[in-house]
Amino acid sequence: MTVGLEHYLVVSALLFCLGLLGVIVRRNLLVIYMSLELMLNAANLALVAFSRFTNNLDGQVFVFFTITVAAAEVSVGLALIVALYRKRQTAHVEDLTTLKL
Repeated sequence: MTVGLEHYLVVSALLFCLGLLGVIVRRNLLVIYMSLELMLNAANLALVAFSRFTNNLDGQVFVFFTITVAAAEVSVGLALIVALYRKRQTAHVEDLTTLKL
């Protein structure tokens, strides 16, 4: 049995759906943030799979830059979450609906 493009796309779709479910169901900021990153990685997996099976490196180069930007996004996002936690002493979304000082 050979692993084809369909297998990669199914795994990518499952990862994306799992991330979407985490964003919709969970109420903790860290879990939501990790679910968003999971969705981004699912899209990256699909891009790499398409790039590999079309013998074109453009998708892999795009994923390289996407991962680089995601690393910067993680540092800024986690800093914001830590700042909100220090200010409000909670990481639940429903407690942060009003961000008045």
